[in-house]
Amino acid sequence: MTDHTDISPPGPFAAIILAAGKGTRMKSGRHKVLHPIAGKPMLGHLMDELELLGPEKTVVVLGAGREEVEPYVEARGAVVALQEQQLGTGHAVLQARDALAGLDGMVLACFGDVPMVRARTVALMLHRLQADEPACVVLGFRPDDPLAYGRIVADASGRIEKMVEYKDASDEERAVTLCNSGLIAARALDMFALLDRVGNANAQGEYYLPDMVMVAQADGRHSAVIEAEPWEVAGVNSRAELAAVEREWQDRRRARAMADGATLVDPSTVWFSHDTEIGRDVTIEPQVRFGPGATVADGATIHAFSHIEGASIGKNCAVGPYARLRPGAVMEEGSKVGNFVEMKKAVLGPGAKANHLTYLGDATVGANANIGAGTITCNYDGFFKYRTEIGEGAFIGSNSALVAPVKIGAGAIVGAGSVVTKDVAADALGVARGEQSAKPGWAKKFREVMGRKKAGK
Repeated sequence: MTDHTDISPPGPFAAIILAAGKGTRMKSGRHKVLHPIAGKPMLGHLMDELELLGPEKTVVVLGAGREEVEPYVEARGAVVALQEQQLGTGHAVLQARDALAGLDGMVLACFGDVPMVRARTVALMLHRLQADEPACVVLGFRPDDPLAYGRIVADASGRIEKMVEYKDASDEERAVTLCNSGLIAARALDMFALLDRVGNANAQGEYYLPDMVMVAQADGRHSAVIEAEPWEVAGVNSRAELAAVEREWQDRRRARAMADGATLVDPSTVWFSHDTEIGRDVTIEPQVRFGPGATVADGATIHAFSHIEGASIGKNCAVGPYARLRPGAVMEEGSKVGNFVEMKKAVLGPGAKANHLTYLGDATVGANANIGAGTITCNYDGFFKYRTEIGEGAFIGSNSALVAPVKIGAGAIVGAGSVVTKDVAADALGVARGEQSAKPGWAKKFREVMGRKKAGK
């Protein structure tokens, strides 16, 4: 989730995204980086931010489960590299070398399971790489609890004196609060040349990406660190961490909605999708959830316990409570759907109303029409879908079933309880129900007979 103060990179760069891990702690048949945050794969969040900066090439390093992720990566125009053996992050980055052959620019190495990194932060890393020509720029952060993160020892100017993994750190080094996020930037020639010299003499026997900093230092070259907020570099390795990042994303989206002029009555109970669009002077009551593809125009009110996905809500509309708008639902200006109303592939014209207990599927409802309680459009015969057309100013009586394909003309009235299978002309009355009959005294006699049976007489 980017902000509005993003800056451009100082020159051409490429991005390497590491996504070869097995993600065993997720305990899932789905690849870790495809697990969604706000309805979009976490890998997609990261790729979206990077694309704002216009990388010359993006390489995603895959390993286990590559068949699942590869189509997503390639559909977005990125290149796939393969890490067949899991020998550490440094080894993973080296697998992208062939894909970046001939690149004479900067390279960012980042992680597919660290999805909240902002484009602005990446740009700042690249600018720092140009400032006094460090060999590497590392992204650091200061969490409330440093836990088992690798530590960065740096001076006041951000020049790195030492970097060490937690497992290999001394007690004094573990007391340092500046931690290593793992993200690192370097010039392409430096990135691969330094990694070629990284060894694996550590507790895990792996080739660590951050060790390139110490290799450069041994050559008499300095590296630098810039700092990010902890939330921005939060990694996802378990379901609990996925939920934590989701909460963080939602909190920031809620704050942005309110800053942009929407009222959230109980913000923590409103859940947005990654692409939800909210206008000004919109009021959103508690327990509202937006799925992908929802837009809400200025002045609309979304009442409590409504679910909106793939729907367009026009100016000054009212939705709910307990309404469900499914993909293809369109509410035009001033229209209203009330409690327990469901719409799918249906258009509700300006000023039209469906106040309660209604299903509108594959339907077009004209301006100022009134749809009575319990009305359903019977749009499916078990094989195909059919449309219902309701004209402007029509009135559909309660508990009516409109069996598609059928047209109700402008200004027409459908009597309550009708099952309409034929078109109703404009301004006509359509009634389709059995004739009522009455049998005097029948109910009294029935109760007497049943009473005697119940008593065993």
